[in-house]
Amino acid sequence: MRDFTLEEYCKELRQGAHAGSEARQDYLESEFLLSLANDLEGAGVIEGFEPCHYRRPSGGMRVDGYWFREEESALDLFVLDFENRESLETLINTEIKSIFKRLENFFTHSMDKHLYDDLEETSQGYGLSRDISDRRNNYSKVNLYLISERKLSDQAVALGDIQYLHWNLSYHIWDLSRFYRQYTSKGGKEDLVVDLKQLCGKGLQCLPAHLNNDDYESYLLVMPADVLSDLYGKYGARLLEQNVRCFLQARGNVNKGIRATIMNDPGMFFAYNNGITATAKEVITSEKEGGLFIEEIRDLQIVNGGQTTASLFHTNKKDKAGLDQVFVQMKLSVVDEEKSEEVVPKISEYANTQNKVNAADFFSNHPFHVRMEEFSRRLWAAPIPGVLIDSKWFYERARGQYADAQSKFTQAGRKRFQKENPKPRMFTKTDLAKFENVWDEKPTFVNLGAQKNFAKYAERIGKEWEKNSDHFNEFYYKRVIARAILFRRTEKLVSAQPWYQGGYRANIVAYTLAMVSEYTKSRKRSVDFMQIWKSQDLTPAIVSALEAISEFVSDEISNPPDGISNVSEWCKKDACWTRLQGKLSAVEALLPKEFGSKLISIEKVNEEVVDAKKTQRMDSGIEAQTNVLKIPGEKWATLLELCIEKQILTPKEKDILTIAAQIPKKIPSEKQSVILLDALKKAALEGVIVSG
Repeated sequence: MRDFTLEEYCKELRQGAHAGSEARQDYLESEFLLSLANDLEGAGVIEGFEPCHYRRPSGGMRVDGYWFREEESALDLFVLDFENRESLETLINTEIKSIFKRLENFFTHSMDKHLYDDLEETSQGYGLSRDISDRRNNYSKVNLYLISERKLSDQAVALGDIQYLHWNLSYHIWDLSRFYRQYTSKGGKEDLVVDLKQLCGKGLQCLPAHLNNDDYESYLLVMPADVLSDLYGKYGARLLEQNVRCFLQARGNVNKGIRATIMNDPGMFFAYNNGITATAKEVITSEKEGGLFIEEIRDLQIVNGGQTTASLFHTNKKDKAGLDQVFVQMKLSVVDEEKSEEVVPKISEYANTQNKVNAADFFSNHPFHVRMEEFSRRLWAAPIPGVLIDSKWFYERARGQYADAQSKFTQAGRKRFQKENPKPRMFTKTDLAKFENVWDEKPTFVNLGAQKNFAKYAERIGKEWEKNSDHFNEFYYKRVIARAILFRRTEKLVSAQPWYQGGYRANIVAYTLAMVSEYTKSRKRSVDFMQIWKSQDLTPAIVSALEAISEFVSDEISNPPDGISNVSEWCKKDACWTRLQGKLSAVEALLPKEFGSKLISIEKVNEEVVDAKKTQRMDSGIEAQTNVLKIPGEKWATLLELCIEKQILTPKEKDILTIAAQIPKKIPSEKQSVILLDALKKAALEGVIVSG
């Protein structure tokens, strides 16, 4: 990461908030909070964020956002400290306590004083306040987040957890200096540090399981289940973010077998359970009486065993089952930071052999992301309105890439880079998943939050990639960008409508685009995504349609069924989408005539898809042939000999390897080269590796 000062970061953050405010026609304060909440969500600090701005100065109450962590039995509440200050000021202790007190008051008055009875049902605070009261028995932990545009004073003292009735209130301060540290750290996130001396006295005894190896260290240890449960309760999905499957594992119901063992035979848990596989950036160990002890783990990540971890937590919290007799085997690998992108996915893949890795350990170096990145660096798009030169859409497949790409440039070079890759055209993996799922999957997924939606997208795309990677071609990428334009333009349109009173914009946008998709599919037609790509703009007919449908959607979701008071929570339910799907005829009556005339036939789209697949197949073949020819013929001959000994080749693979063994006298075709690279992977899995 380049040398980027705190002051520069603050300036860029404010510029970004101003740009977002202008682009989406939203308040600067809201845009500032949304930007930083997205950073926390992307880094795995929080699971999701729902804006909800409510203030009651006379009662000393304020809230700016929330999220219910269903699987972790926790509630996150957010309050913002923002006055658009011109310089970087200091946040002191008395102000911290005062700001948190307003958030506490909102929670406590909602919890046991029925605050919602005093609020208008149309106000943003009403739904949240009533939900807090109605669901009071569903959670035991409340995380209070203070997000500030100021810098925390050096004299500031951390606020310890407090107990309010049966709820544990935990305080988290994210000032600009902390966001800056996260921004400038490799990978764009704050390390998760586990202090085992604090949790287990002198640490946890371990057995080294590695030889001298520059790539990693490995340890075997026995983790007390109550410690693992507490860590999950404190950090939640942050423990699992390296692996989409692990994230999915922890989302479902508690494993019945695990629960039964904990409840009925806890002493046998260690014998019955396969244990967990974890990685870390660093561990601190010390020799003590009795052997080697791990005292601290930096950036602990569970790459297999997410369901075990979540089940321990839920069985302990919901069933009140004791965990003092329960222990879990852990294999902990310490991976060099520079090689983690290569090594960690393999650890995850091989640890997850009981389920095929197809949704893949959707890490940033998965071939899908690499291909999307390649398109984004190569393909130029028409200029942003008001700008004369063409530019690209920058796909950030790994956090921090956009900032890191500028690190090697001078000031002049950085300005040129930003003109060619403007910030409004930067998008991330979670953005991509959002753009796609509102059209191709359930919009309810998008309303579940960025991380859950990405997990759903990864599950689908991983399977499709395994089935036919040629589907993900230049046409697919251009369609993604067209959908990005539709999504971001709809955000702006909604904010500018006279009927929009603030709140629920994300829900309105998701369902608006999903209704467009549903309507066009029902007519066997499609939006002309390639025309949007070419023009980088929307036609007046599409704009009019989006305005009409968004108002209809807003009215619909704002009137949930009896018994549901929180609109955002209603939008996460399949029933909400089902109800909207049943009203396509009402939507059709609102559409301008020009909209239907501009749609294209499914047949035409299918022709474009088929042509794009053919082109991608050719491109993939050329790339495969290039990679095959980098390996000398004698290496292929050695590989052939070893594979024959192991009897792992099909007759077809054997014939093609025979051709490769004669390079450069004979050159494998592009199609044969694809098979050769697959044979290389197959051989490696059987332990047949030819160096060089």
